[in-house]
Amino acid sequence: MWKDYSGSYIKNNRASSISIMAAALVATMFLSLLCSIAYNFWVYEIEQIILEEGGWQGRIVCETLDSDDLSMICQFANVEKAVAGEEFSQKEETVVDVYFKNARTVYRDMPLIAAQLGLNEDSIQYNSLLLSRFFVHDPEDEAPPMLLALYAAILIIAAASLILIIRGSFELSMNARIHQFGIFSSIGATPRQIRTCLLQEAVVLSILPMLLGSMFGILISYGVIKAVNFFAVDVSGRHEAVFQYHPSIFVVTVFISFLTVIFSAWIPARKLSRMTPLEAIRNTSGLFLKKKKHSRMLSYIFGMKGELAGNALKAQKKQLRISFVSLLLSFLGFSIMICFTTLADISTRYTYFERYQDAWDIMITLKDTEIPDFGLTDELQNVSGIQDVTVYQKAEAMTFLSEGLQSDELSSLGGLEPVAGTKKADGQFRVAVPVVVLDDTSFLDFCLQIGITPSLDGAIVLNQIWDSINSNFRYKEYVPFVREDNRTTIFYKNDETVEVPVLSYTQAAPALREEYDNYTLVHFIPLTMWNETLREVCETESDSYIRIFSSGTANLADLSRLEQEIVQLVSGQYEVESENRVQERLSNDNLIQGMVIILGAFCVLLAIIGIANVFLNTLGFLRQRKREFARYMSIGLTPQEMSNMFCIEAFVIAGKPLLITLPLTVLFVQFAVTASYLDPMVFWSEAPILPVLIFAAAVVLFVALAYYIGGKRLLQCDLNETLRNDTLV
Repeated sequence: MWKDYSGSYIKNNRASSISIMAAALVATMFLSLLCSIAYNFWVYEIEQIILEEGGWQGRIVCETLDSDDLSMICQFANVEKAVAGEEFSQKEETVVDVYFKNARTVYRDMPLIAAQLGLNEDSIQYNSLLLSRFFVHDPEDEAPPMLLALYAAILIIAAASLILIIRGSFELSMNARIHQFGIFSSIGATPRQIRTCLLQEAVVLSILPMLLGSMFGILISYGVIKAVNFFAVDVSGRHEAVFQYHPSIFVVTVFISFLTVIFSAWIPARKLSRMTPLEAIRNTSGLFLKKKKHSRMLSYIFGMKGELAGNALKAQKKQLRISFVSLLLSFLGFSIMICFTTLADISTRYTYFERYQDAWDIMITLKDTEIPDFGLTDELQNVSGIQDVTVYQKAEAMTFLSEGLQSDELSSLGGLEPVAGTKKADGQFRVAVPVVVLDDTSFLDFCLQIGITPSLDGAIVLNQIWDSINSNFRYKEYVPFVREDNRTTIFYKNDETVEVPVLSYTQAAPALREEYDNYTLVHFIPLTMWNETLREVCETESDSYIRIFSSGTANLADLSRLEQEIVQLVSGQYEVESENRVQERLSNDNLIQGMVIILGAFCVLLAIIGIANVFLNTLGFLRQRKREFARYMSIGLTPQEMSNMFCIEAFVIAGKPLLITLPLTVLFVQFAVTASYLDPMVFWSEAPILPVLIFAAAVVLFVALAYYIGGKRLLQCDLNETLRNDTLV
């Protein structure tokens, strides 16, 4: 009987059934989209880590390992393979990458392997970043990665929000049938039978929308990945994301959606089944306030109509809660997101593009190539369209400075004692010394730029340190680091020392796209001197760099052509990565635009959920509102006044989230601008006011449309007939 009744009700109440199916479709699509994007981002990050660092889980670094040792490593039950790598550092060392069948035991197995080889634990390394992406962390780590917990929290929050979305549709449908189920209960239907009937209807109505929603979510996530690739196509150092999907993701999505539907339907079904037959039969499904409250603001602005509209909104408070939260989150998320991206764009422009726009046109990275091994400097100088070429490599050294070597300006600020990263021992401060090795021609040109006699017999010191007391990181001011009467710097490395002659001190660095640490003593050294004395006392980066200035107007077409010509020349002998300044700026703009589009689409989806709930309430409560407005008509309200009430309700529903969002957004912007030490007027001159207003206007428009449709249908009914037939009040 219940099966026939459910089928008949679904067939004869298509509007209610469609609202439930639409809610299930949207909720499942949202959940599927979230799961699919999270899975693809997770896979992409793993791929990026493997490309940059390799897919090994454990690594052994020692002086010697032979084939017997490799065989012994492979004999461990959980070891899949062991691969001997190349030279690992400046010393002759053997590197063995170990791959495990079950990576979860790597932190237990690697010490056992090292002990079997007679090595201590200092000789083993872990690919911690890759392991953490598989939720494997060091058991001795007091702060393990929380990625799994984050994913679980996001999924739980999403499922909880979806329960609220679908629950509203079921509650609207079930509340309209309280009178019917009261009659069924009076003739012997048990609460369990009523709940079973309602849950059966929920499953029948939701199965197809859940499957379609899952498929739509997959398609949208595919589009998101394509959009990310499109906007980030020119970003260097990234690989193209390939859309991937695992069947388990589909199973999890459908399963969670099914549980969500069941739970969403069970909440109102349980409430309905627990009503007594008399309560159910007498229920008129109207909108009533348990406790009368005055809407002071609305009544003050709109008079009696505002008071009545306020009471109606309070009576629908629970039903409209989803709309309020969704609209609030969507507008707040959109306004903060677009303000954040604007702030990020301004910050990047000020701290990178405008700061370094005169420091480079084209940058070439020579992968795993030291500057002495590069032999195409002269060929590059002869390429048409190149004005200047600088080949350089970066290294790191260490020196000790006594208090007597510090400049008077630095001493007046407190000296090196409070500076982070410096250590004092035996009356001297340990200071990091970044070393920039320039090709000889560029070094001699730099000598001429600062006004000294060109020479390859010493270093030029960038004699500055950030005055963090009187300036901030956005607008840095510098003071001299050391006294300029000191003519040598001593580099230290373990027991080795080298005395480096200082040709001159300067406050201006050469035109390179480099930012140096705040509390370091940067040395610029010619290649000849580097080869003769300094390589043994410095930790050298494996890559070298070529900074190129073009002789043209530096437009995109000319720079791209020149970049391609240089890459063809150099890539025949070296592995290279290239960038040009104009394309870098365009890529950054595309990334920001893509982020705005993707995050904006998410905010729009939240807004759609809220607006859909408004439509469900305005159209779903039509029967209840007919009785409400029939009573208003009986006391003399005109159709025009009732239309005004609808307008007031729409104004409150759409306006309340906007009014709450406005001060929160201003506070966020104020905090972000202050934290970034940016001039507030710089941001407000570029503030995205128009996009925020357009988004707000769209929300208001659709909420008004929902009330217009509902009000028009309501006022077309015969309200007098409704009042005469309302005999069960």
